[in-house]
Amino acid sequence: MIKKRLFGRTGHPSSITLFGAAALGKVSQKDADRALDTLLKYGVNHIDTAMGYGDSELRVGPWMKRYRDEFFLATKTGERTYEGAKKGIQESMERLQVEQIDLMQIHALTLQEEWDLVMGSGGALEALVEARDQGFIRFIGVTGHGWMMPSLHLRSLARFDFDSILLPYNYVMHDDQKYNQAFEEVLKVCEEKTVAVQTIKSIARGPWATTTPSRNTWYQPLEEQEDIDNAIHWVMGKPGIFVNTVGDVELLPKVLDAADRFEEKTSDLVMKKMVETKRMSSLFGLGA
Repeated sequence: MIKKRLFGRTGHPSSITLFGAAALGKVSQKDADRALDTLLKYGVNHIDTAMGYGDSELRVGPWMKRYRDEFFLATKTGERTYEGAKKGIQESMERLQVEQIDLMQIHALTLQEEWDLVMGSGGALEALVEARDQGFIRFIGVTGHGWMMPSLHLRSLARFDFDSILLPYNYVMHDDQKYNQAFEEVLKVCEEKTVAVQTIKSIARGPWATTTPSRNTWYQPLEEQEDIDNAIHWVMGKPGIFVNTVGDVELLPKVLDAADRFEEKTSDLVMKKMVETKRMSSLFGLGA
């Protein structure tokens, strides 16, 4: 069973590896239910989905009828205004078939102009705070996907007391001095404030070199079990963080198997060699 730790200040002991339910965006309910069996097998008790992940919320909804008490349920809104986010929260609750969402996150907050809108008067954050006060959601988080995310998250945490953040982290990004320095800075702030830190893109190999990807991921993932083991074990070796799985349901068992067998962090030497042999590269133009 995958180990658990407290998810920030929420008091919930979440599995260190969270289920990234973007993997359910384009699958049937039958395939989604097979993924659920895999989650239960490995003791994963935290689901991270989003309104923008295709049919993902619709696939998770039927699970909640049977297993609501067994999962910490997180979703996201891509809306930037109060009215849009308020409506989106209600729609997510309907799609997920729940009366309360554990964590609602402001999704992919990467652009400065959108940040200003979300955080300002009449912005999406006001709707999330209102929903929390009304009991529709319990906690509030913020997510992002680019090289600037550590710095933007620092600014967000200075503006509002978020309960969680989500950002990319893998060996290639760590190896970029600028990104790693900013990541360590935001990690320190999160430790001080007891804010949960979720990471994504742990098994990213690099951008797709083809216009017809063979996986349901917008990046080319590592696929061999040994490579996935090394990448997952390297990220899991970072104290205090959580690792989201992968956006492809076929690769999910390999990621969870790797997480289940985690004992120690993969060495930087092994990762450096793998970067060379697998021709791993940045997704966001780091090091330019």
